[in-house]
Amino acid sequence: MTRTTPTAPADLVLVNARIHTVDDTLPAARALAVRNGRIAWLGEDAGAARWTGPHTEVLDAGGRLVLPGFIDAHNHVRLGSDDACVQLAGVRTLDGIHARIRAWHAAHPDAEWIEAEAFDYSAIPGGRMPRAEDLDPVTGDTPAFVLSYDVHTAWLNTAALRRLGVSKDRTGLPFGEAETDPATGEPTGFVKDFAVKGLSRDGHRALRALGVPWASPDRQYGRLARSLDDAIGYGITTVVEPQNSLDDLALYERARAEGRLRSRIVAALFHPRGTTDADLDDFAEAARRFDDDRLNVGPLKLYIDDVVEPRTAALLEPYTGCGHHRGETFYPPEEFDALLTRLDARGFQCFVHATGDRGIRTVLDAVGRARAVNGPRDARHQVVHVECLDPDDTPRFKELGVVACMQPRHSAPEIAGPGKDWAENVGEGRWHKAWPMRSLHEAGAVLAFSSDWNVAEMDPMVGIYTAVTRRPLGGGEPWMPGETVDVATAVRGYTMGSAYANFLEHERGSLTVGKLADFVVLSRDILSVAPEDIPGTVAETVVVGGEIVVKGS
Repeated sequence: MTRTTPTAPADLVLVNARIHTVDDTLPAARALAVRNGRIAWLGEDAGAARWTGPHTEVLDAGGRLVLPGFIDAHNHVRLGSDDACVQLAGVRTLDGIHARIRAWHAAHPDAEWIEAEAFDYSAIPGGRMPRAEDLDPVTGDTPAFVLSYDVHTAWLNTAALRRLGVSKDRTGLPFGEAETDPATGEPTGFVKDFAVKGLSRDGHRALRALGVPWASPDRQYGRLARSLDDAIGYGITTVVEPQNSLDDLALYERARAEGRLRSRIVAALFHPRGTTDADLDDFAEAARRFDDDRLNVGPLKLYIDDVVEPRTAALLEPYTGCGHHRGETFYPPEEFDALLTRLDARGFQCFVHATGDRGIRTVLDAVGRARAVNGPRDARHQVVHVECLDPDDTPRFKELGVVACMQPRHSAPEIAGPGKDWAENVGEGRWHKAWPMRSLHEAGAVLAFSSDWNVAEMDPMVGIYTAVTRRPLGGGEPWMPGETVDVATAVRGYTMGSAYANFLEHERGSLTVGKLADFVVLSRDILSVAPEDIPGTVAETVVVGGEIVVKGS
């Protein structure tokens, strides 16, 4: 029990709770007091009366589990999910995609564009990537713009190829790289590198100029606002939005002004290839301007490779059945070494997207080079995703002080397991490399867990369940169960691990006297229920800075 003596009544007192603090110095408590937005005291129910005055709000948890507010370390709230798009999530066949688009088009016959999101690569027959001719029968002369579930690729019909100026002689686009038919050289309708180019400042501006409604500021704000509402409803009190341009910061300012920014935001700025020293100066100025406990700007987002499903991640050995093809890195290793060393010298923290084992190794090598040149510092650079990790590189995370920012849900069998593109592309001989959460944890690496919304469900309960079981969401056989972690470790990954990953451990991540009073009251005790009962647990009450922002009945 803490020994803090009250000098005045608290603003809020929580009682009759089972508080799991995620603070090893005081692992559990029954009550806490909040003053001026911060935790002033933790202890037993009997001590709460000393903190309770006539104007103190008393919150009775009814014996429920209380956790620190979740910190989602990689959540694309700005991309969100768009109500104006045809929703393809969960559709597993091309016929199913056709049915969804056909129904939407019939309901919107005057639409100037057909836009859709979340197509699954495995829905395309034969293990190939989609083509314009797959869309043309159900879209006709209306241009169609379809995003993959991971938002790393786009799929266009013939009308969209014409509207966007994609041709045999113009495949290097401001929003991606158009795939071409090897026989004819004509664009197929499949566009790679959309996450790298299409989500950049220049890419968004190009899409807006070309009249793609999805890229308009109002549509962007609508996605952000809805995602922020979802986040706070799930008990996510801090969201790390990993990829923004300077143009996007106005969206967060608008959300704050309109009262939609109930979760705290850490916004990373995208560093695409070609970023200049002047751009870095602008990034540093934005970090100075947005630096409070509600909206913080500062880390940089980079890519070293892409994704396994379309075989664009960088692997140490070739993809299964693909001859010599093992993917490419976006930078030659020596160039990336020099880039990371330069950014590290300027004091920037880097979030680097890396999914393939060669991509991950390239990042770790670059961090090692930066430390050798600049000297070791508490940089907390992150490898984001860590999907296919060679065991030789596992201990290097702790050795180099690199955070493993991971998304447990991506490791679920129904998403990446046997029969799915991820597992088939890397081959069974490399499945032991898939999302090695336990191996990293046991090697002393810091795990920062996250959802990667809208690539996967935002709900932390889904991520925790998958981290603990490696089973399908509806139950079934686990995939690579040797890499599961226990519930307490998964909770730490969604709280203190993610706080540490973002230099927030002195303010958030645990329920500790002096820290911000961000916490959730859950409908079930996920630390003691059977793992299959973790999904469906809800955040009945959510408190941010001592203010109750969600309150259950």
